[in-house]
Amino acid sequence: MERIGILGAGTWGVALARMLCIKGHDVTVWSALPEEIESLSKTRQHPNLPSSNIPDDIVFTSDIEEAVKGMRIVVFAVPSVFIRSTSRTAAPYIEKGQILVNVSKGIEEGTFKSMTEIMGEEITTPGIYLVALSGPTHAEEVSRDMPTTIIAACEDQGVAGIVADAFRGENMKVYTDTDVKGIELCGALKNVIALAAGISAGMGYGDNARAALIARGMAEIASLGVKMGCSSSSFWGLAGIGDLIVTATSVHSRNNKCGYLMGQGMSCEDATREVGMVVEGINALPAALSLAKKYDVKMPIIEAVDDIVKGRKTPSEVVRFLMDS
Repeated sequence: MERIGILGAGTWGVALARMLCIKGHDVTVWSALPEEIESLSKTRQHPNLPSSNIPDDIVFTSDIEEAVKGMRIVVFAVPSVFIRSTSRTAAPYIEKGQILVNVSKGIEEGTFKSMTEIMGEEITTPGIYLVALSGPTHAEEVSRDMPTTIIAACEDQGVAGIVADAFRGENMKVYTDTDVKGIELCGALKNVIALAAGISAGMGYGDNARAALIARGMAEIASLGVKMGCSSSSFWGLAGIGDLIVTATSVHSRNNKCGYLMGQGMSCEDATREVGMVVEGINALPAALSLAKKYDVKMPIIEAVDDIVKGRKTPSEVVRFLMDS
């Protein structure tokens, strides 16, 4: 069994910590918020995962050194906008040979870097390994031991296999891949399409419109990814179409819920506030649009979502445009 540190005590970090602890790993979870650590340590429950108790063996700490030093695997489970700052904070304690696993989904605005690229830029310890772990994985279901599949992507197939072995369990099946950039691009941009699907549902449209948005939205993402040098197969597998389907259809999806509220007439700001958690699709929009321009790829659905988010067009105006173009 492995010693595993998890940086981030949100729903995904805690769900993974619970799963890994039940499998027998030695798990420590860090948060930058002392009050969050105190609450989790005392109640052994996450407020957004009320159906799942947290095993007593999981250690919670606000000392990042405790969650990093001596760990075989360090999991970065903070929101994408905090990956750079968390990597910078963790860097002094990262040791040669450690496997750093990113489970956050996003692209950094301005630099267009993926999460593992940011980690590699901020953490310069020699001999470390970077892995992207992504797929159709709602924390709410993982925390309730429901069957789930995921992909561990690393340029070193052997390291991807180590991560797969660590995370694989009775209710978690893990595949491996080497297309790190493609897997991370899928995870970031599918959230934007999920916003579109939510907007459609909020307007009262049905399954036909949702299916069209899922299919054409993934076609947009795949077109961009191939131009960026990613493997086309990544977009039609678990991390691509699989993750998009679950994010665009599930009641657990914060992106889908945020879009639904906007489709009913709420502003982006009010909808985000109502969701109460980070809506990664909104964070990914600037990078998605900039990448589309850089690689000369037409992405009308993603552009339409941006028009709604920025208040330039109403959802009804966007629908007319997409149907006529």
